[in-house]
Amino acid sequence: MTTIDQPDVTETGAADDAAPQAGPHGYSKDKEAHIKRLRRIEGQIRGLQRMVEEDVYCIDILTQVSASTKGLQSFALQLLEEHLRHCVAHAAHEGGAEVDAKVQEATAAIARMLRT
Repeated sequence: MTTIDQPDVTETGAADDAAPQAGPHGYSKDKEAHIKRLRRIEGQIRGLQRMVEEDVYCIDILTQVSASTKGLQSFALQLLEEHLRHCVAHAAHEGGAEVDAKVQEATAAIARMLRT
């Protein structure tokens, strides 16, 4: 029976010896929209910093934290969907051991998202 060596995975779920995969990713076709969305989230985070510097009321800051968190979660879900539709679907089409690796990778990413 043949076994497939899995890369060592760090606490964050990233493979220690995995090199970034080159080429178009699932998010590539919407890259500009993603960048725009991340810049909006970045602005929310900068707003949080400014709120703390200006001694804004705690609950108001927590409300902004919640909005920023939801923005990141929404972005993560969109990215995950694109990964499943592109990368995992491609691996499934190709078949072989890559399917199992991509499903395991996606499962680990979902588990990390659920812990946050």
